[in-house]
Amino acid sequence: MTSKPQAIINLSALRHNVEVVKRASPIAKILAVIKADAYGHGLVAVASTLDQQQLSSGFAVARLSEALVLREQGFKQKIVVLTGFLTAEDLELAVAKKIDLVLHNESQLELLETVRLANSISIWLKINTGMNRLGIEVSQFNRFINRLEQIDKIKKPVNLMTHLACADEFGEQKTKTKQQIETFDEAVNATQGEQSIANSAGLLAWPNIQRHWVRPGIMLYGASPFADVTAGKYDLKPVMTLKSFVLNIRDVKKGGRVGYGGSWLAKKTTRIATIGIGYGDGYPRHASEGTPVLIGTQQAKLVGRVSMDSITVDISQCENIAIADEVVLWGEGLPVDIIAQHSGTISYELFCGVSARVPRIYQG
Repeated sequence: MTSKPQAIINLSALRHNVEVVKRASPIAKILAVIKADAYGHGLVAVASTLDQQQLSSGFAVARLSEALVLREQGFKQKIVVLTGFLTAEDLELAVAKKIDLVLHNESQLELLETVRLANSISIWLKINTGMNRLGIEVSQFNRFINRLEQIDKIKKPVNLMTHLACADEFGEQKTKTKQQIETFDEAVNATQGEQSIANSAGLLAWPNIQRHWVRPGIMLYGASPFADVTAGKYDLKPVMTLKSFVLNIRDVKKGGRVGYGGSWLAKKTTRIATIGIGYGDGYPRHASEGTPVLIGTQQAKLVGRVSMDSITVDISQCENIAIADEVVLWGEGLPVDIIAQHSGTISYELFCGVSARVPRIYQG
């Protein structure tokens, strides 16, 4: 046993979650989103798991550097760089390593027209349908398609994609998602090429937009893409369980204060456990009072401020808690979605925020 925090990565849960994706999208191919070190779960380990049993048809990453790591590790399937390329050097590297690139602006198109490519390349033309982040305008679509058709080394037909801004929201925001889908369909109506629209939220909430490729991200890792719904509703299993241990136990008398700034006041004598994890490990500094942790099968609640290396929890209602007992901060038995709600953030940020000093331990 070690006294430092660990992130236990359950690869069996990852495989299970891919099966959930397949049930939700039985027709489409899966472009597994493994950017940002597979959302903090480990890029190569996650890619290897998906590759070994051919659980996805390709990988999506945010940066060319991530794609190059995958190629260096011997992965041969389709890899798509979602932010595309900036320079001729980027473009030439992608061609050499057979990496797909997303095209989303005029300067990229001009590079494609001027750089002499050694081999052919697959391009995904991204259309801005309302996200207003990356993507060409609908009014530019025909002009871009016509110019791309004239470039010999681009594989034809070009793939087509967009990104949904509000698929994880309901109520009035559903109208915006519907408008985005309609805008995309109207733009590409007379154009050949494989299509991709759905991220995790789109896949679960809008089953009619599977098209040729779906791009699951957060659901692969066992978290919900929806703010007020936990992952269990969709039969998703947590892949990461963040664990640590009880470092100390003390009784704080009535009127005593706990932590930096003395922000928490004991209204009665309270048994406090100090847990060996903090914002230096990626535990959210702004987790609110009352955020749960799991000690064995018992829940305790956060009190006082989160420190760099430790947190304090009220264990007055718990029985037989001892120093060195294991604590789950999120994961198996305690959904990360709940911790995100208490912290005013999203599970994506929690996963990605687990620092390098927390070892990833792979199981399953």
